[in-house]
Amino acid sequence: MSNTASLRPRPVASEHTPLKARDVAFDWADTPLHWIPGDPDSTHTINVLHLLLPAGERWFVHVYKQVLPQIRDARLREDVIGFIGQEAMHSQAHDDVLPHLKRLGLDPAPYTAQVDWLFEKLLGDRPPLLNAWAVPPLPPGRAGQWWLMERVAIIAAIEHYTAFLGDWVLNAEALDARGADPTMLDLLRWHGAEEVEHRSVAFDLFTHLDGGYRRRVRTWATAFSALVFLWQRGTRFFMANDPSLPDGRASFREFFRAGRQGVLPAPGAMARSIPQYLSRTYHPSRYGSTEQAAAYLAGSPAATAAEARPAKQPMNQPTEHPTGAA
Repeated sequence: MSNTASLRPRPVASEHTPLKARDVAFDWADTPLHWIPGDPDSTHTINVLHLLLPAGERWFVHVYKQVLPQIRDARLREDVIGFIGQEAMHSQAHDDVLPHLKRLGLDPAPYTAQVDWLFEKLLGDRPPLLNAWAVPPLPPGRAGQWWLMERVAIIAAIEHYTAFLGDWVLNAEALDARGADPTMLDLLRWHGAEEVEHRSVAFDLFTHLDGGYRRRVRTWATAFSALVFLWQRGTRFFMANDPSLPDGRASFREFFRAGRQGVLPAPGAMARSIPQYLSRTYHPSRYGSTEQAAAYLAGSPAATAAEARPAKQPMNQPTEHPTGAA
């Protein structure tokens, strides 16, 4: 065996599981604005998920529909189709929280409009450097394929962090101890469990289609910078517009305090996740537990209720089209 072969990402076979979308629904009538009692800072830091995920996961689905015709591995293709179904449900579930926040006096529309612009325009089908020449969406040839692979790689980097957050929330006993709203906890843990369940799909797809290490590092830097910027901006937006906080301000001190208490991910754990992804031998299956995710999904109120309902076609199921079509 060559030395380079030992550096290739190697999945853990036992961590693979067939994927399916679960048609969940949540009743927000009794969920308070500060669903972590007495802790608006941590509540709103997590609430940023509801601002970012609807547009972000719709974008995942859009990009993956375009790339489906390029997948040559049958099992990976099935994984990607399952991933698309799950991400479509995640987008819908978090989108349904936004009207509830508005009813409680916190209108998210000004911020979500900016997020929509980011995913639909800046990361849309027109490569940014070619926009000035008014090229058609995802032009054929090398430029279009390069931009498609860039976005596939960006999704792989983002999914590293959604899996990190999913694993964290499944183990965040401090949220239970603080009396966090059970409906919101079920949403976060159902979503987190599915992120752990499908944590390898985006990276496997990137490896299958490209896998270049320089591209992985470059797009990780893009994704990580964007996530940090959007998250702190979203937290500041929520704190500043919370009607119950006359002078609400987000602070790094509160973020570090919540991390130490286990109510938010610890900054140290987040920092350690960076060299994991940048390692040449990285594979997502080595981080998190499919068994734990499946155990939560087996008992989740929303997931078990979905299992009891008649199955229906998940929204945004893929339809094939020629590579490069919008």
